[in-house]
Amino acid sequence: MTDTKNQTQEALSRCIEVLLHASETPLTDSELKKHLLIGDNELQLALLLLKDRLNDSVLYLNKSASGYRLQIKDSYSKLIAQVFPERQEHLSQALLETLSVIAYKQPVTRGDIEQIRGVTVSSNILRQLFDKGWIVENGHKDVLGKPALLHTTKAFLDAFGLNSLDELPPLPDLQSLKVEM
Repeated sequence: MTDTKNQTQEALSRCIEVLLHASETPLTDSELKKHLLIGDNELQLALLLLKDRLNDSVLYLNKSASGYRLQIKDSYSKLIAQVFPERQEHLSQALLETLSVIAYKQPVTRGDIEQIRGVTVSSNILRQLFDKGWIVENGHKDVLGKPALLHTTKAFLDAFGLNSLDELPPLPDLQSLKVEM
């Protein structure tokens, strides 16, 4: 009986793998359960089996804010960049700094970002972040002029392989980074 149950779980894990390969977007727990007509426990067991099976693969199972997806392991990124250089996306230092301020300090205004970075925020940088769907305006700060409050989105979390903002790396201790003169 247990052998049949293991075979069923293995078959479910393979079905999940197929769906993730075929899907253009991440799939959530509820979508997987609906498509496979299974419950929470069955899904979690099948996901564990899939993760284990992928240990010796070039892929891994990633859960981001929008759901599960299969991704190529980071150790192959250099090969991909060499063969497909057009796929590389270069993000400027200013864009990354602006995005970091929003991610770590949200909700923030444009003025907050400028104060933290010490430079004016280019409209082009904010436009790029809006165009990528990585930030949104949500609310207004209750000060003179009522500036818009900027927040990151699920698309930001997905792009960086995060399930939530809690998974952002900790900020470094700035005191330990000071160079003595």
